Amino acid sequence: MAAVGARNVAKSAKPGASRQVAEYLYRNIAGKKWPVGGKVPSENALTRELGVSRVSVRLAIQQFITLGVLESVRGKGTFLRTDNLDVLGGGASGIGEGECRDLAKVLQFRSLLEPEACFLAAERDDAGLTERLGRQLHLQVSSIGDTEEFVRHDILFHLAISEGCGNPLIHAALREVFGQTRRDHQRINAIFGYKDGVYYHTLILKAFENHDPGLARKLMAEHLEQAIALLVKNA
Repeated sequence: MAAVGARNVAKSAKPGASRQVAEYLYRNIAGKKWPVGGKVPSENALTRELGVSRVSVRLAIQQFITLGVLESVRGKGTFLRTDNLDVLGGGASGIGEGECRDLAKVLQFRSLLEPEACFLAAERDDAGLTERLGRQLHLQVSSIGDTEEFVRHDILFHLAISEGCGNPLIHAALREVFGQTRRDHQRINAIFGYKDGVYYHTLILKAFENHDPGLARKLMAEHLEQAIALLVKNA
């Protein structure tokens, strides 16, 4: 249900606007403008100051909440938990081994970020990225039967998209999650097999080739929802 809500929010947000808000938050946190433990400007205030939609503001704030930098307190507002932004370099993001033990939650986390990352990356229309995705898919297909290699190229396909989306926060969070769960993905592959990954990656690549970011986002969401459903079914 949460993944569906996240996609609905993403459809209303302008990708460039959400990046603008994320960069604004980063500058102010890095510049120590807001004290740790203090309240950051409200969604309404940021909407007025930056001239963007409230949905774009909410999407950017959610990225910082996901990384443990901000914290939302119901009825009170959003507060700065830490001004340590090492997460942008793969450092302390608060996403550790303990948080990654529940594979269903890992997939739910991915379903909140990856469809939007897919939209952003496809919208940029980077021929180099599309070629990179094609190479990873080819290597993935060539690795069928070798679980370790298949999973490695599966992960690299997803990370290429997160890197190509242009938002370092999304890429850093997903890179760390994949790093924590690489072995578990081999276990997931034993449950899912090879078919679904190749099927959805082929369709996602085609959406990139056809310059269709909306379809790319839809397919990535379906890909992860299918994975969650299969995981629950085989639990």
